[in-house]
Amino acid sequence: MIKDNQKYFNRVHVLIDALVIILSYALAWYLKFVGPFSDNDPQIGALQWQTYFELLYFIVPGYLILYYYFNMYTPKRATVHKYEIFNIFQANTVGIIILMAGWYAIKQIHFSRVMMGMFYVINIVLATISRSLIRSLLQYFREKGYNLKYILLVGYSRATEEYINRINANPQWGYVVRGILDDSVPRGTLYKGVKVVGTIDNLLYILPENKLDEIAITLSLNDYDRLEYIVDLCEKSGVHTKFIPDYNSLFPSRPYTEDLMGLAVVNIRYVPLTNTLNWVMKRIIDIIVALFGAVVFSPIMLASAIAIKCSSKGPVIFKQERIGLHNKPFLMYKFRTMEVQKPGAEKKGWTVKDDPRVTKVGKLLRRTSMDELPQLFNILKGDMSVVGPRPERPQFVEKFKEEIPRYMVKHQVRPGLTGWAQINGYRGDTSIKRRVEYDIFYIENWTLSFDIKIILLTIFKGFINKNAY
Repeated sequence: MIKDNQKYFNRVHVLIDALVIILSYALAWYLKFVGPFSDNDPQIGALQWQTYFELLYFIVPGYLILYYYFNMYTPKRATVHKYEIFNIFQANTVGIIILMAGWYAIKQIHFSRVMMGMFYVINIVLATISRSLIRSLLQYFREKGYNLKYILLVGYSRATEEYINRINANPQWGYVVRGILDDSVPRGTLYKGVKVVGTIDNLLYILPENKLDEIAITLSLNDYDRLEYIVDLCEKSGVHTKFIPDYNSLFPSRPYTEDLMGLAVVNIRYVPLTNTLNWVMKRIIDIIVALFGAVVFSPIMLASAIAIKCSSKGPVIFKQERIGLHNKPFLMYKFRTMEVQKPGAEKKGWTVKDDPRVTKVGKLLRRTSMDELPQLFNILKGDMSVVGPRPERPQFVEKFKEEIPRYMVKHQVRPGLTGWAQINGYRGDTSIKRRVEYDIFYIENWTLSFDIKIILLTIFKGFINKNAY
């Protein structure tokens, strides 16, 4: 078995990084003072070349420390490449800022800022290339069967299956699962080529043989009472141990962890809009878009109001109680599209196809979604957002929260005029379960760019609703 000597690899990696830094610096100096960007005399308007290169005594160790700080020497088997590139960018950005601040502090005005700008760009490019080549080379060897890590899984659960699925889908990681130990699943049970080879107590005989690189604890929730015993057993053996929690039954998407003065806290659901800065940015965009929409659509809203008033008796605006942020009720505005009904009659159910209660003008407004335009004023009031899960009536909220898992998650953000579910076709008389899945995906993956994408898709394909009756 070939073991992955991480310390040796890190030493080699540090050496390569140091050489790349020196090369990038020398290339930047050459381009500025000798190459195409020079005045053909390295002494004109500049310090002696020796002075420039003496700075490398500080730059090289300083940058290596920054690389370490930005986690660029962590194992690369399962790390995402784009995060490594982002870390390179961050480390170099901090490095150049420190250099510039140092020159300003000592009032050094002769050091070429242009050259350092070149060094900044060249070092990012060369560091990215070198690390990409190393990553590709390691992946090639692992796919060929070299530099592998042998793992034993302790516990059979959904986390076990998910872990095996990911390892099988990524042979470049170089992980080989030797087997699974579990007390409740029969010996010989097979999953994707990995076999249950014994009970958890077999660790007492397996660990002393020292033929494993890692132990992955993948216990089911029912077996967590043995977790401390298993961790203690594994730690005493000196084998690297990791814990993969079986929490998919509680929250299916990615968890969000935080450090509370040394206490690890796992949030059941990651909601970016609980961040104050994100919330403020979204609110500013809501106000801007709502004001712009109210001005642009004012002729349509005026024409709709006149048509409603002339075609049937009753108010122009229909107000209906809906459930919004933090389960709080609010009155949502719409253009009235039905004949005026007795109190409580509209609570009986949704509008159906060829519903006799819908007026002729109402049919057109519903089909083109123009009946929703008064909700721009709900947005300005703060009851709603431009983008978010559509709000529902109280009686249906009570019904769905008992029937559909995670239904109430949608109330952790403001309801929206449009949403990810709506532009994917889940409007009107469609699957509530699928609608909730789309809503939760939006809530957990919110970004401003995601909101902009939904707004643009709404403009181009979201107004006409074939399910609006």
